[in-house]
Amino acid sequence: MVTRQNKYYRRSRITEHKFRQVVRYFARGPPASEVAALTGMTHKSANEIYLKIRLRLTEACARESLFTCGEVEVHECYFGARRVRGKRGRGAAGKTPVFGLLKRNGRVYTELVSDCKKATLQAIIRGRVAPQVAIHSDGWRGYDGLVDVGYDKHFRVNHSANEFASGTRHINGIESFRSFARRQLQKFNGVPAHNFHLHLKECEWRFNNRHANLYQELLKLLRNYPL
Repeated sequence: MVTRQNKYYRRSRITEHKFRQVVRYFARGPPASEVAALTGMTHKSANEIYLKIRLRLTEACARESLFTCGEVEVHECYFGARRVRGKRGRGAAGKTPVFGLLKRNGRVYTELVSDCKKATLQAIIRGRVAPQVAIHSDGWRGYDGLVDVGYDKHFRVNHSANEFASGTRHINGIESFRSFARRQLQKFNGVPAHNFHLHLKECEWRFNNRHANLYQELLKLLRNYPL
C-alpha cells in the first residue's frame, strides 16, 4: 500500500518519518551503505534515495548559476588518481577535468569539461559571467584573450613564477572549494565515472550552503521539488 503522508517522496512506501531520517543522515555526509544499516532499509532503497536527492541538488545548482556582479575567480582542476606514472600536469591520464567559477564571498559553480582548452573554458565563462564582472584567474593560456571578448577587468596570478597572491589578485576562494570537494569525495573511496557529476554537484551545493542548516535546506528543497 502506497504511503500518502510522505510529501517529500511521492509514490513511495517509505514513511515520511523514515525518509526524514535518511535526509538527516544525508546532510551529515555518510555514504548510503552506512545509512541503510542505520535505518534498517535495504541498500538498494538507500542508494535510490541518495541518487534522487543528488539529482534534485544538481537541478538546484543549475537554477543559480549566473554571475552578474562582483568579482569571480575561475580555475580548472583535475579529480582522480593522485599520480599516474609518466603522466603529469594538465590532461594527466585517469583524471577528470573540472572547471569552476566562484563569486567572492558567494557561491561556486562547477562543470565537467572534456578538456581545459581556451575554447572550452571561455565558452563557459561567456555563458555564465556578465562582461562587467571582474575575473581573477591563474596564468593558464586557456584564459588568454578574455579582455578581447569583453572582459575588461581580467586579473591574473602567475603560479608558475611562485606568485600565488598579489593584493586582491588571487584565486584562493576557488582553490578552497577544490580542497573542500576533494575531502568530500575521499569519503567514498572512489566515485564511478557515470555519476561523478552528481557527486560534484552535491559538493557544490554543500559548499554554497556551508553556513546554513543542511538538513533544513534539504527539506525545503524537497518540499518544493519532491522526489
